[in-house]
Amino acid sequence: MTTKPDKSRKIIVNIATSADGYIARPNDDIDWLTSRPAPKGFYGMGKFTQSIDTKLIGRKTYDISLEMGAKFDSKTPHYVFSRQAPPALVPSGVEFVTGAIASFAKRLKNQKGKNIWMMGGGDIIASFLDEGAIDEFIISVVPVFIGEGIPLLAHRHRHVPLRLRSVKPFPDGVVQLHYNVENTA
Repeated sequence: MTTKPDKSRKIIVNIATSADGYIARPNDDIDWLTSRPAPKGFYGMGKFTQSIDTKLIGRKTYDISLEMGAKFDSKTPHYVFSRQAPPALVPSGVEFVTGAIASFAKRLKNQKGKNIWMMGGGDIIASFLDEGAIDEFIISVVPVFIGEGIPLLAHRHRHVPLRLRSVKPFPDGVVQLHYNVENTA
């Protein structure tokens, strides 16, 4: 078993789920999340975004982000994982990745910089998790059941132990769980 250097960047999933474990409805709708008033400090997102300098997303999340008006620039690199060819026009700071996850993650973690935000969706999170490339999960559980939808992780047979770092309740009923992913090697 090899140990990670202390100064290695971490890949951290920071995401919201419904109380029944979904990140979106089956049609990608997140109205159950975006229609809620957020408390002051927006669940610590300001502090978290200061700790990262790179974002990883799947193709569906990228397309939905564009539809919702997301702006991309060269200040924060975005890597989009896709099996499809990239669109003809790609914003500055966005790079499409089709290669192997394990080697990409190792190379990215060994570069100088801040931590890396794995934003989603469920398929890319599962793929990175299955490759042992995710270090931490910060899951904000929203107090609502939506009954069906896109799960936090794509369904596969797996057993990944987590170690609880912290639990933080918010006045609106959201509970934020922070886990380390245990090394299973």
